[in-house]
Amino acid sequence: MMRRRHIAIAPILALIILCVAGRAATAHAQAPPAVSEPSNAAERALIAAHPKEWEQLNPEQRQRVLENYRRWQAMRPEERQKVQQNFQTFRSLPPEERRRVMEGLRRWRQLPQARRDELQQNYEHWRRLPPDQRENMVKRYQQFENLPPEQREKMINNWHRWQQMTPEQRREARRRLRMHPHLAPQQ
Repeated sequence: MMRRRHIAIAPILALIILCVAGRAATAHAQAPPAVSEPSNAAERALIAAHPKEWEQLNPEQRQRVLENYRRWQAMRPEERQKVQQNFQTFRSLPPEERRRVMEGLRRWRQLPQARRDELQQNYEHWRRLPPDQRENMVKRYQQFENLPPEQREKMINNWHRWQQMTPEQRREARRRLRMHPHLAPQQ
């Protein structure tokens, strides 16, 4: 039973440490949390199983570990399984890919909460699209990524101009493209 518990705790601790490492890399203007000590037997057991690691953490990191552990404890078994699968997938990545993932996580954490919420909503909307539409979007994005930098920049500028147009201006632009299809961007 004890061996099984250590096996189950290892991915949790690694996940917590990953979160702490990512969190430590980002400086936040928030005051440090007041409580960074365990509040129940499960938290004390976690710390007792890893005293050296716990000693090396500063109060903010300890608080983050405890917050993550509490989230873990609150998860349903299938959610925990998914987290463990994700962790195993992460561990199997080549080192360069792991660095890219960690860099993406660091950038994500630096985003304002409002922007993260917006991106999560967009992702949920994308996930609800029919598979053929998602595949088409991925294909078009890959095409965009393969464009020369100048052409990508031009498309981004055009998109910004499009966003600034009124609905009437957009209708007029569409009408002109229908009348002069040779002016439409080539695929």
